[in-house]
Amino acid sequence: MSAPERKFVTARIGGQLVGIPIARAREVFSPQAITPVPAAGKDIAGVLNLRGRIVTMIDLRSHFAMPAYADGALAIGVDEGGDSYGLMVDALDEVRRLATEDIQENPVNLDEPLRRVSAGVCKVEDELLVVLDVDRILKTGAIASEERTGAAAPADE
Repeated sequence: MSAPERKFVTARIGGQLVGIPIARAREVFSPQAITPVPAAGKDIAGVLNLRGRIVTMIDLRSHFAMPAYADGALAIGVDEGGDSYGLMVDALDEVRRLATEDIQENPVNLDEPLRRVSAGVCKVEDELLVVLDVDRILKTGAIASEERTGAAAPADE
């Protein structure tokens, strides 16, 4: 009997291989016409209209203290609580299957910004894949920016 596997959409951010559980990835798209949001946190690149949905774009390079994106960034779309987000990445890699037992806890020397949003790491071929925790990214990116600006989510009517 083979070990349980999980599928991940993998991408690169500043040369670092990262993975997002495929169950969380709604789509992949090329962000166009991002509108900056005044007083948004540094990790929020802005918003855009994607086929009638407002998508909050989270700049993962900024979160990981890397230089700004050049033209050509891609985004992995995720949804949470009825809201849509785009996680900006440099390039897409491939969909990978990882044995659950191969995903290990974060090493102590993992860079702090990565550690805060990592659900573990896995060695693939000759490099380290950092498994990103989408909920932590959204909490530290979008939600934290609301707290910094004093903005609150609209109440349900």
